[in-house]
Amino acid sequence: MVAIAKEFQVDLSKPLVCQVGHLGEAYQEWVHQPIVSKEGPRFFGNDFLEVLTRTVWWVVPIVWIPVVCYSIAISVGMGISSSQAILLVMTGILVSTLMEYSLHRFVLHMQTRSYWANTFHYLFHGCHHKHPMDGLRLVFPPAATAIICIPFWGLIRLFSTPASTPAIFAGGLLGYVMYECTHYYLHHGFPSTEPARHLKRYHLNHHFRIQNKGFGITSSLWDFVLGTLPPASSTQKKTS
Repeated sequence: MVAIAKEFQVDLSKPLVCQVGHLGEAYQEWVHQPIVSKEGPRFFGNDFLEVLTRTVWWVVPIVWIPVVCYSIAISVGMGISSSQAILLVMTGILVSTLMEYSLHRFVLHMQTRSYWANTFHYLFHGCHHKHPMDGLRLVFPPAATAIICIPFWGLIRLFSTPASTPAIFAGGLLGYVMYECTHYYLHHGFPSTEPARHLKRYHLNHHFRIQNKGFGITSSLWDFVLGTLPPASSTQKKTS
């Protein structure tokens, strides 16, 4: 007699992080079936680890806007004019939108199957697709963002002068703050005017209709440039 392994079932009443890896190849289908509830799931049984996974949205601007201002001040102090600083900051914002798109498309939506790959994917992005209205896991914890800032700073230094590096970095960081605040608003706000209403439809379309298209959050620019715009008819339908 051949024993047939029973398919693993996730118990939503128990901490999820240690469970999702067991789904194997079934993880991708499971994680893209959203549960619409403002009450988020429990990640860990340990209370300390659980607290580390929750971040209120307003922490992002409070922590990073002073860093943005300080970085701009460094460039100005090194001889960059005000007009040059504005141009460099705008360059940084543009770069951040490309990073936003690229990370979302190529890293956060990669296909995973193994236990650890599924687990890490769920921690970084899968949880947001499974529970898209969980307001305490919508933004990245500042400590994790700080780690990402290190290689971002190093990359900017390779392609810019010492005086312009801080201003471009400030623009990239400002773009990140704009992304996080916009993303939170698209899930929990109620825009009444364009273009905010379009962005909300556009993003909820990504969550609930076509999850392999529409990777832009703050704009659809790179989806247009790189050919991942969703069909026009789908974004016009009601997605909330």
